[in-house]
Order: sequence, then C-alpha cells, then structure tokens
Amino acid sequence: MNRLFFRFFILVMLSITAATFVVYFVFARLFGDPLEDIARRQASAQIFLLEQYVDQAPADEWLGRLNKVREVSTAHFDLVPLDQARSALPRATLAAFERGEIVLDPARKRFFRRVDLLGDRYIGSNEEAIRASSLPIDLNQALLMEVVRYVVVALALLVPIALWSRAHWQGLQMLARTADEFGAGKLSARAQMKPSDAAYPLAERINAMAERIQGLLESQKNLLHSVSHELRTPIARLQFALQILEDQAGDPALSKRIAAMDGDLAELNELVNELLSMSKLDNASEPQRALFEVEPVLRECLDTLHPRPASLHAELGTRLGSVDGDRRLLARAVGNLLRNAQKYAAHTVALSARHHEGLLEILVDDDGPGIPEAERERIFEPFYRLDRSRDRATGGFGLGLSIARKAVRLHGGELKVETSPLGGARFVITLPDGVLST
Repeated sequence: MNRLFFRFFILVMLSITAATFVVYFVFARLFGDPLEDIARRQASAQIFLLEQYVDQAPADEWLGRLNKVREVSTAHFDLVPLDQARSALPRATLAAFERGEIVLDPARKRFFRRVDLLGDRYIGSNEEAIRASSLPIDLNQALLMEVVRYVVVALALLVPIALWSRAHWQGLQMLARTADEFGAGKLSARAQMKPSDAAYPLAERINAMAERIQGLLESQKNLLHSVSHELRTPIARLQFALQILEDQAGDPALSKRIAAMDGDLAELNELVNELLSMSKLDNASEPQRALFEVEPVLRECLDTLHPRPASLHAELGTRLGSVDGDRRLLARAVGNLLRNAQKYAAHTVALSARHHEGLLEILVDDDGPGIPEAERERIFEPFYRLDRSRDRATGGFGLGLSIARKAVRLHGGELKVETSPLGGARFVITLPDGVLST
C-alpha cells in the first residue's frame, strides 16, 4: 500500500512538471517567449532612452544624443555594419530586425536594431545597426522566480491531495487489517468506519461479504458437527445388533460376514471421530494452553506406534525446553505424522527435534516414495489422497495431515513437507518463539 501512494505522489509531481512545460510552450507559441518578455522589461530603461530620447532628436542631433547616452548609461551602445548584426542574430529574428524592430539576445545581454531604413539620420545610416550590450538582464533571477511560482502552485495542489490521500490511506489500512484478521481465522473481524469516510462503501461491501462467509462456514461446521454426532447413535446400535447376531449365528460363513460388517462399522466410527476432531479444531480460536516438556511428549508419540517400524530412529535432546500450548493437540499432530510415515516408509522412520533460528523444529522423516512437489500443499486438504495411496489397505481417510496442520496452526506454528535425506518425505513442524518457554 505504501507503493500505491508513492506512485500516486510521483504521478502528481510528473503531471505538474509536464503541465509547467506545456504552459510555457503554449504561452511562447501564442504570446511570444516569456523569457524574452522578461528580458525586455529588464532592459526597458535602455530601450526607452533609444526610442524616446535618441530617436526623437532631429537628424543633425541624432548622433550627439547617442553619444550622450553612451556617457551616462551602464550599457554599451555601438554602431556596427548590418552584415555583422545579421550574422549575430538567429534566423528566426532576422525578419523583425529588417523591419526596424528591436531584437533582443537575452543570453548575451544585448539587443540590435537598425539605425533607420532610409538613411535619414546620417549618410549611410541605413547600412548600420545599433548594438547595445552589457544590458541589466538577469534571466537566472527570472527563472528562479518562475520556479518559485510553480513550486507554490505545486504545493497548493499537493496539500489538498495529501489530505485527500491521507483519508483514503487510513481507510485502506483499516480494510487491510480487517482482511488480515479475517484471513487469520477471526471471522468476527469487521471494518469499523463512519459513513463520511471515503472508503465506507467498500467497507460495507467487505463487511457484507465477511458476514456471508462467516454464516456459510458456521453452517458448514454446525452441519458437520451435528451429522457426526447423530451418526454415532445408529453406529452404536448397529455394532450392538451385529454382536448379538454373531453370538447367535452358527454358520461360519455368516460369522465371517458379520465380522467384516463389524470392521466397516469400526471404520465408519473412526471416520466420525476424525470429523468431530476436525470440527472442534475449526471452532477453536485458541488452544487450551499449559506448560509441558517437549521431549517426553515426543517419546510418548513414538511409543504409540503399533506395529513399530522395522527401523525407528529418534534424535531427541534433553534441552528442547517447554511449550506453552495444548499437549494433547501437539501430540496428536506428531502422532498423525508418524503414522503417515509408518504407512509409506520402506524400512525407516525417523523423529528428531532441534532449535533453529529461535524456533523449535520437529522433523518426521521416512524412506518411502516421497511426495511430488506439485502435491505438497494439496495433501493437507481434507480427504485428499495421492494416487498411490488410494488403496484402502493403507488405511485412513485423508484427514490426518489436515488435522495435524490445523493443530499446529492453532499454536501459531506451521507444518510443511520437504524432501527427506532418507529419500522419502520430511514433515517439518515449526513453532514460533511466542509458544516456546525455556
């Protein structure tokens, strides 16, 4: 957002600069060069002496008056041949010079004018020109005045623009904070603005959108939670009925079929439990915090693996410190990652933990087939399963990784997947400083 208003400021300044040049060239085109007009005003005393004193003299007194002006004026008046004067003037001013007009050369602080056109002043006067040099012309001061004038205009424009931009800036900053809070899971976040604020219409639309999103998410969570709870009762009844049926069945084939049905019900019951866990995590804004040691929790997660992998490695130091968080949730996240690694590992599963750049990192590695880079974000989506894991023999419902990420993010941490040094996948839990306690 800083970039937005900085670009706007640069655009305004460039527009003012461009307008300055446009005004200059338009005025020069319509009314003549403004700098020449300034120079003519500055040399007006010398021009007045020539036109109103020297030129008003009779023909036999003209040279005498010119000599008197030479004596009293700070400028130098000389008579030069026409060819010399013509060669010193720009081509664009020659026509005016030939008509007998005063032609200024502001850069060299001088002007030229023919003595006369017919030779009335003295013999050969029509072949000579008056050159006045060392005129009191100071264009630098004139340019400085012009610059100051345009700076004042620019400031007069920029002050209201700055006030207008500040109001928009504050409104957009509030909307940005509201969007960040809403995106971080605070669904009740709303932009609080006055109807007179410039961004109020946009804030109203964002608030209305947030209301709809919050309503949809809450409806979805409530539906998921209610359905999951309602499913438990018929599942329990079916399990009870199957147990009675199995006790009374004498046919081995029927008993086998009943056992299969009982397994399906157990799987369905496990799915309902997972969905309830997801629903609780979605509805939770903060974990139930308590201080606990990291190293014992990780070892307990290793002990829960059944059956144990052929090769299970643990690199856990005794100086991992404590975590201020929900012990059960973090244990659930690590346990899910370990069981996921156990499913797809060829032989080896490894669990390690370390402090890195002020953060606690918990690493779970396996030597399985790994996860393609393009799939590394999608595997955290609920019910998403890679092609190679669609076989139901691997177990699970595609919810374990999603639950693990939600549990970690609830603590302000992050869960990501990388390539493991063992050749398979590496899952990395990162917990920030605010959660750690030493």
